[in-house]
Amino acid sequence: MIETFMNIFMSLGSSVFIPAIIIILGLILRMKPGKAIVAGLTIGIGFIGLSMVTGLMTDALGPAVKLMVEKYGLSLSIMDLGSGTAGPVAFSTTMGIVIIPIAFALNAVLIYLGLTKTFNVDVWNLWQPALIGIMVWGITDSFLIGVLSMIPAFLIEIILADLATPFMTDFYGFPGMTCTHMMANAGLVLAVPLNWLFDKIPGLNKIEVNPEIIQGKFGVVGDPIVIGFVIGLAIGALAGYEVPAMLTLGVQMAAVLKIMPKMVSLFMEGLTPVAEATKEFTAKYMGGREVNIGMDAALVVGNSSVMSTALLMIPITLLIGVILPGNKVLPFGDLPTLVFGLALMVAGFRGNVFRSVLGCSIYTITMLYAATYLAPALTTAYHIAGFEIGSGMISYVTAGLWPNVLIVFITNLLSVPGLLILTVIALVVLFYVNKKNKVQA
Repeated sequence: MIETFMNIFMSLGSSVFIPAIIIILGLILRMKPGKAIVAGLTIGIGFIGLSMVTGLMTDALGPAVKLMVEKYGLSLSIMDLGSGTAGPVAFSTTMGIVIIPIAFALNAVLIYLGLTKTFNVDVWNLWQPALIGIMVWGITDSFLIGVLSMIPAFLIEIILADLATPFMTDFYGFPGMTCTHMMANAGLVLAVPLNWLFDKIPGLNKIEVNPEIIQGKFGVVGDPIVIGFVIGLAIGALAGYEVPAMLTLGVQMAAVLKIMPKMVSLFMEGLTPVAEATKEFTAKYMGGREVNIGMDAALVVGNSSVMSTALLMIPITLLIGVILPGNKVLPFGDLPTLVFGLALMVAGFRGNVFRSVLGCSIYTITMLYAATYLAPALTTAYHIAGFEIGSGMISYVTAGLWPNVLIVFITNLLSVPGLLILTVIALVVLFYVNKKNKVQA
């Protein structure tokens, strides 16, 4: 009965169940009912608006990507199905339902013990720990080991969210909030050291490219609308479009870069009163503990540097996929949604588009190898969930793959003892991160 209820609840989609959770959270935090309802509905409207814009982007870029693949004769044995299907796959199984109470209970204990400041309300993005559980279930033929594997997976998600908090506050301007989207946060562990390295390289450390600087130096050329238009034209040209189709794609990408920030602003409008209520509640009932609300990467994808980097990375990712020795994955399904997978990396490079493209290209190399390694386990997971994917193997390119690889590899190598060791290590890392944050505060 519980599983049936949760399946119905999750089938409503993020535009319904996330606002419902926000409303319930607001009432728990002693917000006035009307204020809590308005906050939740505003966030729901933001999800709907954002899905409309990302739908426009995906619908416009999808045919262009397909034509690029056909035009240049690209053929690799593993298809990038796109991580957009992963959530429905994860939550269509019992594993996807089990992760929800495990995550909430574990999150509450970690906050109580002072091991994290992240309170995850982004239920939908629990799909990634759930999918890891399904993959482990598939390779071990044990449901219980699959459940066990979701614990270190969720702990890694929380670690990444704690590490992302300063970037959410300082770069994106979302105080009291963080990102619990593993797909977006995973690249931070490479972006931060790479950015430090770029600072040490003469010449490279002088290159600063972002829409604001371009606009300051070249006027209208740096406007996000113009940047989107030019990148859309370039992608259309690479796809072999006729001039009218190129112009249409250019205008569509310009529209995405213009409208996306306005949709994202609705999240800020809805979440701000909830964040304020959270601070008041924790000050009164939890000894003043600082708690940051964990949300989807949708909060930050409207940034012009993020959008510019993601669009530039579409042809670059295709090129890398083709020439990379040992790679077997054809980048395709995840290309239109690179904006989600690279969002926090751009913050790690402080919005410098030049560094972001360079760093994301290096990250793409690691992700293609990771996607190749994960393909058998991921294909098995889709079969367990009963999804028809044909006879070939499938994978993803940007779905925060290194935590997936880590847990699958540890399971293959050491089974249950390895997962227990990984869980202990994750708890130690959480303790260190929390202690470091206290010292910095």
